[in-house]
Amino acid sequence: MTTPSSLREYDVAARSTDVFGRVLCNVRDHHFIIDGPVQNGCPGEEVTPVEAFLSAVAACGVELIHVIAKTENKPLDRVAVKIHGWSDRAKQTRTDVTTLNGVSLDFTLWGTDDASAAALVESFKRR
Repeated sequence: MTTPSSLREYDVAARSTDVFGRVLCNVRDHHFIIDGPVQNGCPGEEVTPVEAFLSAVAACGVELIHVIAKTENKPLDRVAVKIHGWSDRAKQTRTDVTTLNGVSLDFTLWGTDDASAAALVESFKRR
């Protein structure tokens, strides 16, 4: 029996389009558009980079909690994550890059008791 590798690699590509501020992204055989925000003079019609980043974090939370529950043989029907991020450009901790000043996550789990739900969220936070 072979042990699965602990190494995971990901290849993603992005390129500019004919529309200023619109980016075509490729992940495996999937293609999607990300727009820069209107504050930067970009279209802002599609998901923005920060929204895509926060969506990925929320999706990670949903997926990992399901995986942890399955691995630990804990009952779980559904998971929802709401995420809120904020960036105050006047209050940045660094001067060389713009960062999020904060992020909050709100987890809702169905089909498990409160103690198990709390333990699953704590397991996610440790990952």
